[in-house]
Amino acid sequence: MFGKKKQPPIRTLIGEGSVIRGELRFEEGLRIDGEVIGDVVAVGDRPSILVISEKARVTGKVKAGHVIINGSVHGPVLSDELLELQPKADINGELRYEVLEMHQ
Repeated sequence: MFGKKKQPPIRTLIGEGSVIRGELRFEEGLRIDGEVIGDVVAVGDRPSILVISEKARVTGKVKAGHVIINGSVHGPVLSDELLELQPKADINGELRYEVLEMHQ
């Protein structure tokens, strides 16, 4: 409806208080509420969505189709489609995106 694509489902959650070390690869959707020390990369040919919540921290490269950031990212952010920056987004790194949406 109105030209919007259906979002892929978020099938994986990194919970608050969790710490992941190393490269994290995912398909379709991932939500991070904890901490990831390493790259977070969407793989496969399907559309992907990555949500980095307010309490989340990522140290490493972030790459997905649709990226929503409201937490902290230290590293480059690569979005093939839409990059959404929420009010509490804190990014220290290069940004590459097709479309950028910034919230107040």
